[in-house]
Amino acid sequence: MSRLAQTHGLTDIQQEILSTVRDFVDKEIIPVATELEHRDEYPTQIVEGLKELGLFGLMIPEEYGGLGESLLTYALCVEEIARGWMSVSGIINTHFIVAYMLKQHGTQEQREYFLPRMATGEVRGAFSMSEPALGSDVSAISTKGVKVGDEYALTGQKMWLTNGGSSTLVAVLCRTDEGHPEGTPPHKSMTTFLVEKEPGFGEVRPGLTIPGKIEKMGYKGVDTTEMILDGLRIPANRVLGGTTGRGFYQMMDGVEVGRVNVAARGCGVAQRAFELGVSYAQQRHTFGKPIAQHQAIQFKLAEMATKVEAAHAMMVNAARKKDSGERNDLEAGMAKYLASEYCKEVVEDAFRIHGGYGFSKEYEIERLYREAPMLLIGEGTAEIQKMIIGRRLLEEYRFQG
Repeated sequence: MSRLAQTHGLTDIQQEILSTVRDFVDKEIIPVATELEHRDEYPTQIVEGLKELGLFGLMIPEEYGGLGESLLTYALCVEEIARGWMSVSGIINTHFIVAYMLKQHGTQEQREYFLPRMATGEVRGAFSMSEPALGSDVSAISTKGVKVGDEYALTGQKMWLTNGGSSTLVAVLCRTDEGHPEGTPPHKSMTTFLVEKEPGFGEVRPGLTIPGKIEKMGYKGVDTTEMILDGLRIPANRVLGGTTGRGFYQMMDGVEVGRVNVAARGCGVAQRAFELGVSYAQQRHTFGKPIAQHQAIQFKLAEMATKVEAAHAMMVNAARKKDSGERNDLEAGMAKYLASEYCKEVVEDAFRIHGGYGFSKEYEIERLYREAPMLLIGEGTAEIQKMIIGRRLLEEYRFQG
């Protein structure tokens, strides 16, 4: 157990869960992660192990077969998993956002139908907001859901689905204009549909195609895909919450939780980078002594450790705020922004400490160096976080003239 990134005030159950996950990461993930990542291979055995640990149901209420744990417990587990291999934390996060949206916004029938099977990992979730020409402008989505009798026909193209191939349930944000008068703000005419599908690639059900994996610089192993909807028929009882026009708010609630998760991933990757850097610095000798004894390297280690500690504290604060029932978009945005930026910096410093070997695929830091940039973009870019933070600060500190 390291000195850094400790979380005070945890219950015995939380500590036991974290200890179990950390043990699993050290024994089952770290030894195989780099090899699987270089092959871009889906971590099937690791995922089965996580199912057995109950992690797919970690925050699903006990009445639906889950463990009913807090966002803090979940975020700390994600931090541990990302320390082993960030891609694995992505597989769980996307599943969890869908489960969270069902728990918070689903009808009783939807919760009873999906959540027990999501808790075991039998049903695996993905969620889909982004589109090819969209970027961060969610209000500009063009994928449409048109009512046809007691069904909806969904048509459009979606982008950047984590778990796109392996999932069996996708929460899809579409525009639905029926019942909304002309001039309705775009965010009030969006609806989340719960789309069930077979795992795999190609046409996975009539009107729904998952073309294949998108080739990426990092964040490998996990399948990131497009999704093409061509008149896909969805029954009206698969509108999340049973009412159209609520999709934007439902998705934003899910993303708020997702931002805490991305902050946790940044914390985990930064911790691993620090571990690799501080270990290598004590083994590598130059000018007759370990490079850890050179002041230049000690300064790097000091900065890295401080960033690991600060990012962890902000992530924990954002999770605790959400758990208390308070609005946490400011804290989640700050944590996601800081943790992803610090992660990139800590990884780069560890890379520099490794010298030429950091560039070699034999060393783990090479993988981390390609993974860290995804956190600057995923779940809202750093620039979007700063916009959210700035607007919320102006709300909180409104000038009373």
